[in-house]
Amino acid sequence: MRFSHSVLAGAAIAALTVGATTVLAGSASAAPNTTAQKVCGSNYKTVNSAPVGTQGTVYLTYNASNGKNCVATIRTNPGAARDMGAWIYVSDTDEYAQDEGAYTSYAGPGYVQGKAHCVDWGGHIDNVYVYVTGSNCAALKEHRVTTVR
Repeated sequence: MRFSHSVLAGAAIAALTVGATTVLAGSASAAPNTTAQKVCGSNYKTVNSAPVGTQGTVYLTYNASNGKNCVATIRTNPGAARDMGAWIYVSDTDEYAQDEGAYTSYAGPGYVQGKAHCVDWGGHIDNVYVYVTGSNCAALKEHRVTTVR
């Protein structure tokens, strides 16, 4: 009888594992088909992000080896082309980068030299706009605004 219980327990665990894998595989199809690191580069690490409503996320990344920041807006569910944008600005140096257009998955990358500077950044998908100002400035508190136009 012990063998039967062990076999049944093993079969139950196997069934749960297959079921969990199936559930995870099903939800993965709703995930973005890219990452901020794929858009900006593998040396860029995500240092901040802001949701664009429920439609996606704007990511701020930083590359410690070259001191650059990168911004990208990535849709939650890629599909037909939609109006999207990503932008970044360093007020100390007046350096600015942006990318806007009709995209199926992401807008960006936009790069600026951000080492030792506060950055303003944001993005949009359709009519939902996100603005983050005074960001990644050590002790200073950033300001976030999301608007629907």
